Order: sequence, then C-alpha cells, then structure tokens
Amino acid sequence: MLPPTGSPSAAAPAELQADVAVIGGGVIGHGIAWEARRSGRSVVVIDDAPGSGASWAAAGMLAPVSELHYQEEDLLELMLESSALWPAFAADLARDAAADAGYLATPTLAIGADAADRRALMDLRAVQQAHGLDVEPLTVREARSREPLLSPAISCALDIPADHQVDPRKLVACLRQALASHGEDPRSAVTGALDAFAVVDRASSLMWEDGRVTGARLAGGGLVTAGETVVANGLHAASLDGLPAGLRLPLRPVHGDILRLRVPDHLRPLVTATVRGLVRGVPVYIVPRCDGTVVIGATQREDALAASGPERGGGAAGVSAGGVYQLLRDAQVLVPAVAELELLESTARARPATPDNAPLLGRVNFPESRGHVPGLIVATGFFRHGVLLTPAAATICRDLMDGRTDPRWHPFSPARFSGRPSTVQPIKEHA
Repeated sequence: MLPPTGSPSAAAPAELQADVAVIGGGVIGHGIAWEARRSGRSVVVIDDAPGSGASWAAAGMLAPVSELHYQEEDLLELMLESSALWPAFAADLARDAAADAGYLATPTLAIGADAADRRALMDLRAVQQAHGLDVEPLTVREARSREPLLSPAISCALDIPADHQVDPRKLVACLRQALASHGEDPRSAVTGALDAFAVVDRASSLMWEDGRVTGARLAGGGLVTAGETVVANGLHAASLDGLPAGLRLPLRPVHGDILRLRVPDHLRPLVTATVRGLVRGVPVYIVPRCDGTVVIGATQREDALAASGPERGGGAAGVSAGGVYQLLRDAQVLVPAVAELELLESTARARPATPDNAPLLGRVNFPESRGHVPGLIVATGFFRHGVLLTPAAATICRDLMDGRTDPRWHPFSPARFSGRPSTVQPIKEHA
C-alpha cells in the first residue's frame, strides 16, 4: 500500500481565490481546513503529496496521560483540551463525510517488562496523579484476563481509560472526503481547485500586500490568494520563502520507524486495548486496528541514516534494520504471539520537533512588538502529538480567524524563538 498522491484532472488556473489557504496536507492541515470550512469559509489545501508525510506513518494514539513528560505542564493542558474534543470531532467528521473516521474509544494499558520498568512506570504514575490524571494499577492476573496474550512474565500493568486511538490514514481520507463534499452551499467550492478544495502543488512562498500576508505562490507558477493563510506544512515551514523578517522556526526532523503487521485469524484479537510498554527502559507500543492488523512502533532517531537516507518525499527516509529488530524483539517480550504475525509494512517518516517539544501554533506576535502579522497563522512543530492535537489546533486556528484569542495557548507562540524585528516585513523571496 502506497501513500496517497494527488494528480489534478486538468491544469489549475493561474490564480485561485479562497477565504483560507492551508499550506500542508497532513492531518493538522486537513483538520484546520475542515474546521475553517465548517465556520462558513471557502478553503484550499495546498500539498503536492497530501497525507504522505508524518501522518502516513503515525500510530494515532490519543494519549495525553501516557504522553505526559516531565516539565511539559503547558503542553499537558493543550493535550487534555484536545483529547476532550476528540469524540465530537470524530462524530461530526464521520457525519459530514459519511465515512468512518477511524476513532476508537478503547483504553490503553501501560505494561512494564521487569522490576526497573515497573519502578519507572510507578514513578511516572505519581507525576500523572499529581496532575489529577487517572492511572490505576492492575494485577498481572487482571491484565491478562483483559488481554490473554500478554506475557505472564510482565512485572506490572496500569489501566489508562482516557487514552484512546484513531487510524490517521482513515482520518485523512475522511477529512478529504468531507472537504470534497460541498452540499448545497456553492460558497464553499473554490473554482479551479481539485474537488473544489485541493491544490496539488507545493507552496514556494507567501505573498504580501500592504504589510499583510495575502496567500501563497505555487512552485508550479500559480497563485492562491486568501484572506487567511495557515502554514501547516511540517518541517518544510521553515524553508518557505516570504516568512516575516526575524521569524525563526527552529524545526528539526526526528525520524521514527513503524511496523504494520497482520494478525492471523486464530490469534484475533491480538490485543483489544493499545499496549504501551517499557522493556528494559525502552518504550514500545502495540496499537490494534479494526481490520485485523496492528501497528508497532516507538523508535526515535536523529542519526546519519535519517539524514542521508533515500528521500521519497513527505519526510520519508530509510528504515533502520536495527529499529525493526528492536521493535519486534521488545513487542514479543510483552506479547509473545507477535512472532506469529505477518509483517506487511515498515515505514520511516520525520516528525517536526522544536527545542521545547511544543508546537508553533498561532499568530506571529514578536516579543515587545504591537499586534500580529495580519493574514498569517502558523501551525507546525507538533512532533509526536500531531494527531492528538488536531482538534485543538483546528479550533484555535478557527478562533483566531474569528478574532478570538485564548491566553492559555500563548506559550506556543510561533515567534517565541525569534528576536524582535525592526519592522514586520517578508523575508526576500529566492529567485
């Protein structure tokens, strides 16, 4: 199975016009586009290979509790906010698209392999409880009564009922289907765009007029003019021409290997809950899908293989043989029957990370300067939380378009790593 690509049935016109132009066709970009459409705006999504980047490889764990990390309290609040939005977001999307959005409200089990893993998970539980999060210990017998194929040799199990999952591939397909459905409202359709919303091209630069961003210039030579432009193209955001002078988007690629395996009929279900384990201190997860497959992952690397591997677009790179071995080895420690599964796919993608592991989300407000850059919103740097944070990012961006701000999200300002420019102006575009 290959990542989705787009090919317009006819050449797009030299200039398209929409209320909102979203640069980037991952789950974040599509989620923002759909929310903008629901607010009554016409929208285009600009991407030459939509859904083929980090969203294609993501496991789709919606895990604000499990993903709590030390000294990330601001991020925890955003994750909990987005987690609370997910049930309604998924239900509304499934209704609009008349398709399955891939959301499952199944719980998560945290599993420790040995005594050291148990201590680490219990230490983390103390931090989670201090933040009011629900994490309940299970006996090994209780855990294996719920998931019979768990190894009897595990050291501990914790029940995390608030951590759920979604299939990101289904999610992106569902979002695109909803965006392509214009119903009886002709205002939502953008003349000249594929399915009246998609621009199958790469944005090369932002366009400016009288001190505000007015859309995007396309690599293929066309233009998209818009009242609001959202930069949501992951790692490529920092290299977009025409960004405001002085804006620094310090994004780095963090690659991850992920495996997809088919469960033989006699072993189904392998597990019913998402299993997040520690094996000799190394994290591994097993995420079950409704189609009889599972996703296994958790590697993170910023090494030479990731940097120099054969690029295939969308942040793709070579899969690490050592990473595949590690994932299969550690998953089998928790669920020995993993050895009997059929390996269908190994994938590597780069996720956009920032120095503080929090997203760059909002209007561009430079420190000590007045106001913001009009017509521009940035939504990138979501690292390992992109799928989880999609409903919150979409809501925040819609509110900004409506002129509303929430001070809780000021810590995620896109300009927090930037100095103060003398004037708000675009960086000179490359020739």
